[in-house]
Amino acid sequence: MPELSFQVEGAEATPNAATPLITFKVRATDAEMQPIHSIALRVQVQIEPVRRLYSATEQEHLKELFGEPERWSKSVRPLLWTNTNVNVPGFDGSSVFGVPVPCTFDFNVAVTKYIYGLDAGEIPVTLLFSGTIFHAGRMGLQIAQIPWDREANYRIPVHLWREMMDFYYPNTSWLCLRRDVFEKLYSFKTQHGIPTWEQALERILAQSEEVKS
Repeated sequence: MPELSFQVEGAEATPNAATPLITFKVRATDAEMQPIHSIALRVQVQIEPVRRLYSATEQEHLKELFGEPERWSKSVRPLLWTNTNVNVPGFDGSSVFGVPVPCTFDFNVAVTKYIYGLDAGEIPVTLLFSGTIFHAGRMGLQIAQIPWDREANYRIPVHLWREMMDFYYPNTSWLCLRRDVFEKLYSFKTQHGIPTWEQALERILAQSEEVKS
């Protein structure tokens, strides 16, 4: 029976993709050196916030996610990035394959809020592996399950994520609004003859500052 282990050897922004993608380069190694016909692999990608330190500015940015820093020992938990499936072709001994992971600029998503709140450094991630192995055996084609304890850690440079998002959305951030809130903003923009959404928001923010002062 194959004895697989996994290691992440790198990560890169996928060029010319329809949407932003980071592809992890993963090496699968079979300690038993048996011929593997294919693997129907399931991969869960999680961000592990506890595996790095945070500056005072980052702590301020991340209050929305984790609360006050004094509570982080209880409030900081892994963040689910995605679940994906990968078909790994056959190999003997070892093989490197890509695990593409979609990236979003939707600020209703916890992962986006977390990464955007980081000034620099690295994003600690864990890839959890499961699935089905199709391999050669004494009786011909055999099927085996990947144990649930198979995982690999990696650290993505924050600048990689930012450079990718700047490429797809230059000088832009996305904000998803409830329909009723959008209708109010749309009505405000139309009534005041404001040409762009940015100018409408700037007008609202300016009026808010005037009220405060």
